[in-house]
Amino acid sequence: MASSQYHSLILLAFFFLLIQTFSFIAKASVPDNETFQFVNEGEFGEYIVEYNANYRVLDVFNSPFQLCFYNTTPNAYTLALRMGTVRSESLMRWVWEANRGNPVRENGTLTFRKDGNLVLADFDGRVVWQTGTTNKGVVGFKLLPNGNMVLHDSKGNFIWQSFDSPTDTLLVGQVLKIGGPTKLVSRASETENVDGSYSLVLDPKRLALYYKSSKTPQPLVYYDLNTLLFVNGGSIQFVNFTSNPETEEDFAYELKFEYQNGGNRILARPKYNSTLTYLRLGIDGSLKAHTFYDKVDYGAWELTYTLFTRDDGQECQLPSRCGKFGLCEDSQCVACPLPSGLLGWSKNCDSPILKSCSVKDFKYYKLEGADHFLSSYTRGDGPIKEDACAKKCTIDCKCLGYFYHQDSSRCWIAYELKTLTRVANSTHLGYIKAPIP
Repeated sequence: MASSQYHSLILLAFFFLLIQTFSFIAKASVPDNETFQFVNEGEFGEYIVEYNANYRVLDVFNSPFQLCFYNTTPNAYTLALRMGTVRSESLMRWVWEANRGNPVRENGTLTFRKDGNLVLADFDGRVVWQTGTTNKGVVGFKLLPNGNMVLHDSKGNFIWQSFDSPTDTLLVGQVLKIGGPTKLVSRASETENVDGSYSLVLDPKRLALYYKSSKTPQPLVYYDLNTLLFVNGGSIQFVNFTSNPETEEDFAYELKFEYQNGGNRILARPKYNSTLTYLRLGIDGSLKAHTFYDKVDYGAWELTYTLFTRDDGQECQLPSRCGKFGLCEDSQCVACPLPSGLLGWSKNCDSPILKSCSVKDFKYYKLEGADHFLSSYTRGDGPIKEDACAKKCTIDCKCLGYFYHQDSSRCWIAYELKTLTRVANSTHLGYIKAPIP
């Protein structure tokens, strides 16, 4: 009996402590001197920034990072984190954005409220973006030296962090992970700040680059980074972009992808501290790392890594390397492959325009030794006969052409052509639809 009463008292004390804990969290609030509100108004900054944008700096600063409002079209502002310093006289870059595709206008506000929520609102009060941290124990906001913006509790634990919501950029120490942020999405153009056609996506099977447009039923793989990471089979739970000293003297650093079970892939070895580096999925689908070296007064940025290098011809794998339609060889756009032959390439090259998808209204013309970017990292259909591959495209009104490897009897249906690659293997064939005159 006494033992039962003792256990009841222990249980009661536990529940009382639990209620007190939740009550403390619920009552925890941001001190008045830590709250703030910034209004999007006033003069623009005078220094050159990425995308040739107009910008207004906010008081949130930890060199070389500063929070700003910026716009590339009139009265459409993005809340973003800028990287770079005035002293370096180098182009300053945008490495994080809160509200891509959902801009605020003049007199929009960024408010860190007493209840712990960080809220971006338009001038009329419409909430554009928020951290969703109301009454979750937040007591403070910080911009850390690595560019991570955090909302923390009284013990310093992160309740929210900008590292968990990347746009097109990873900073050193930022992670893509299953169950967390799994992708980067490119920007549409320098002037249009909405999601673009390219994404870097982590799923349990692979880390890969995808191209998507309104013409494609689903995103198309144009590069599988498992080949870069030497991952063969198994699952990938996370990929961490890191920079660590290569030697004890810290003269050289290693930019790396690290993943589970101690796996890592060295991307580059800058001969200086490269912890201030960002990895960007570009407007054109490229993947590049730029390092900011704050010890110099001029030319502080250096391109320290690129996935698609010009010297080894890898730029031909970029879907938009040769615009809407072009033949690429050794990273150069060499021809516009039209029914009349291989004509000189220009930015105006485009695939033939079909008036109808009726069989009687189009024909195919043949390209020998040509590959579509699809064939490099997808298996296509097959083994399948060449005439069966043709039939699949013929009966599909959205198909613009098909590609066939005679040596492996595999078939790829193309809903968008973009850049084709000239290859030495003459058994790799392309067939493009063209209207019958």
